[in-house]
Amino acid sequence: MKKYAVRYLKNMYYPVDVPKNIEVHCGDMALVKTEKGEEALKLICMNSEIVKIWDKNKHKPDALPFIRILGERDKEVLKEIKQLETEGFFKCKNLVEKHKLVMNLVQCRLTFDKKKITFYYTAPERVDFRELLKDLTQIFRHIRIDLRHIGVRDETSIMEGCGMCGREFCCCSFVKKFANINVKLAKDQGMPLTPGKISGTCGRLLCCLNYEYPNYLQAAKGLPPVGSSVMTPDGLGKVCALKFLNENPIQVKLEDGKINDYCKKDIEMVDADVNVEIVAPQNIVYDDDDSKDIDIKSLEDDKNSSTGNI
Repeated sequence: MKKYAVRYLKNMYYPVDVPKNIEVHCGDMALVKTEKGEEALKLICMNSEIVKIWDKNKHKPDALPFIRILGERDKEVLKEIKQLETEGFFKCKNLVEKHKLVMNLVQCRLTFDKKKITFYYTAPERVDFRELLKDLTQIFRHIRIDLRHIGVRDETSIMEGCGMCGREFCCCSFVKKFANINVKLAKDQGMPLTPGKISGTCGRLLCCLNYEYPNYLQAAKGLPPVGSSVMTPDGLGKVCALKFLNENPIQVKLEDGKINDYCKKDIEMVDADVNVEIVAPQNIVYDDDDSKDIDIKSLEDDKNSSTGNI
């Protein structure tokens, strides 16, 4: 039974094979063997119930080999690596500008054994970085260089931060796989299609648009569509809006021009020509004049973009 794990790629937790004769504590920095090489990661103590569920899961990630707990000398090496990563980032960034490449450098990571350095970047299209790679090999001799193209959502998960809700970004806390998100999710929930309110720091639609969507689908069952004719306790009218989460979710415009809210059980759909004109709800709102130039569809994920592991 594995008692310890580390959070690694894509916020995934990987068990660590810690020998029984070695004393470790939750929060210790340990040196483990990963697919990239030796890396220093923080040990996390796993809940016993989660361990039992994990042991039954056939698709759980393979345990990472444990090397040792970081000593004082290792901690000094780790500080040195962080400094080298910062220097490497700016050296690569200068080369990107020198070669006039259309790419945004996001992060530089160097393994603890200094055998592999990875540069993560975003780009709107494929980049020919052969000349850049030649220059990098002259700077980082005897080190394997990896240039990794990632998506804008991965970029935000790397940079970390807080969302408009005040909580840590979902992508850098618990989201392990990005779901397909489109504008329809916002429309069906009756949200104003304001770019600044339905998009995150990454410039794409908010991941949380998916969270409550099933509740809206459930609430919409059996409700009359907007524009349909209905009979209410106050007379004939047309449905002009639906407020799914309200106690009286059906908003009806009556023949006398009044607008009232009704419960589903208080109305009945009728096949009649009701003399009522309604304006289709317009939920596209702009924060400022600059937002008017934004194509709402551009907030959706590009299906053709490639995203690499981080």
